[in-house]
Amino acid sequence: MKVVIVGGVAGGATAAARLRRLDEQAEIVVFERSGFISYANCGLPYYIGDVITDPQDLTLQTPESFFSRFRVNMKVRHEVTALHPEKHTVSVKNLKTGEGFEESYDKLILSPGAKPTQPLVPGTDLKKLFTLRTVEDTLSIKRYINRNHPKSAILAGGGFIGLEVAENLRELGMDVTIVQRPKQLMKPFDSDMASFIHNEMRKHGVKLALGHTVEGFEETEDGVQVLLKNEASLQADMVILAIGVTPDTRLAKEAGLELGIKGSILVNDKMETSAPDIYAVGDAVQVKHFVTGQDTLISLAGPANKQGRIAANNICGIDSHYPGSQGSSIVKVFDITAAATGINETIAKSSGLDVDKVILSPMSHAGYYPGGKVMTMKVVFEKETYRLLGAQIVGYEGVDKRIDVLATAIHAGMKATELAELDLAYAPPYSSAKDPVNLAGFMIENIENGILKQFHMAEIDQLPKDGSVTLLDTRTPGEYACGHVDGFQNIPVDVLREHLDEIEKGKPVYVICQSGLRSYISTRILTGNGYDVYNFSGGFRFYDAVTNDRCLIETATACGMDK
Repeated sequence: MKVVIVGGVAGGATAAARLRRLDEQAEIVVFERSGFISYANCGLPYYIGDVITDPQDLTLQTPESFFSRFRVNMKVRHEVTALHPEKHTVSVKNLKTGEGFEESYDKLILSPGAKPTQPLVPGTDLKKLFTLRTVEDTLSIKRYINRNHPKSAILAGGGFIGLEVAENLRELGMDVTIVQRPKQLMKPFDSDMASFIHNEMRKHGVKLALGHTVEGFEETEDGVQVLLKNEASLQADMVILAIGVTPDTRLAKEAGLELGIKGSILVNDKMETSAPDIYAVGDAVQVKHFVTGQDTLISLAGPANKQGRIAANNICGIDSHYPGSQGSSIVKVFDITAAATGINETIAKSSGLDVDKVILSPMSHAGYYPGGKVMTMKVVFEKETYRLLGAQIVGYEGVDKRIDVLATAIHAGMKATELAELDLAYAPPYSSAKDPVNLAGFMIENIENGILKQFHMAEIDQLPKDGSVTLLDTRTPGEYACGHVDGFQNIPVDVLREHLDEIEKGKPVYVICQSGLRSYISTRILTGNGYDVYNFSGGFRFYDAVTNDRCLIETATACGMDK
């Protein structure tokens, strides 16, 4: 059996290695048009910022090392220019010599990946404008920085790559601005959780120009002008486009393969295309979202690796199926970590799901053990069924392991209430006896049992101020004096029982605090005394001096209100 693979990196290289492990006799040929067959794509921004200093560390395998280990013929600088499904051949061009030839196959795997999305505006071909997708792109950016010592940069786009590049350029001492049309960074997060990311970026000097439409780029003597719709232009020494990626599917389209959304390659759950003996994997293919079942594109290394393995399994006679992607992701943003899995509240509602959520701000480990830090978690679930839909976490240490637990729970089809039952590892340096994931389950369990009734940030401004409801802030007088929501009276939780006569019965009571914990305890006191009570989910930080954004947080110390 002869297998030809178009493209290396995650999906193609994984498929090649798996094929060899399953079939020692197969002839395997990989054509990669770049000079690198397997590299750490996610590490590219950190080479720009000198976190990774040796460019060879970006290369996971060389053609020589791959051949030595797997006896796979890795042909770099070879571009496949056409597919011929009816002949079971591909046309190939040697980019070093210009020679063209045809290569036959029994099975073909397409792993062309995706290319940086190029906006249809003037000036995208300027020499001081860059994209970041390959090792060559990275080396080009790094060479420009080393030779020209730019003092400023504008990033068009605020997704994963945009944030990572912004951080690394800022660490080099550059003035950095992110500009994009959406009014928030990081689409996988809801706006309330994204506000933490905004705050962290601004705290470290990154300027955010959100809600602006880029209309073009112009080169000047001083660098590049970024032209904005109905706004003054922005000026920088260099520009990096990071507005997303587009499936690189020209070959598939010209060969007549069926395509999906945004021109992606249509595959079934065995990674088979519409053409016999042709498979496709990675960023170029359309997949089903594991949570919603809807068609989607998810450009992440984890799914690409799994798909490469599944394609190889099926070629070698092992019945293997891809269940879909749920988009589990994590990103470092200066001192904080932000992670998400499944779908957020915004996407859930747009998908027609009737959803609820809990927001909590637990410590990363036991409070009495030194060094614990706050994380804020948002867990989204379906009403009535309590099906777990997604989660977002922003914090410091421990974010990664909690998001992985929640991702596993979603994949296992667990109900959100079952998070309370998980038996998770505990020792004071690592967690609490009630792990944050358990706490989320306890809260959802309380909602199911009618013990907890919530209200959320979007409802704050809608609460009546005419005296028909009681608005109660249960923080300390000092915290209350530092900032509070208009109309909320202050009775600290620890003296609430002694002041019940100040709260009129027969009216709903809406309770707020810094983290949601003290207000929850207050709701139990009030409910036990005959009141109809609603707890503010997640707590409230009133106004940040840098961002003027409302956002969720846990303690007065984290908010600076203890000073």
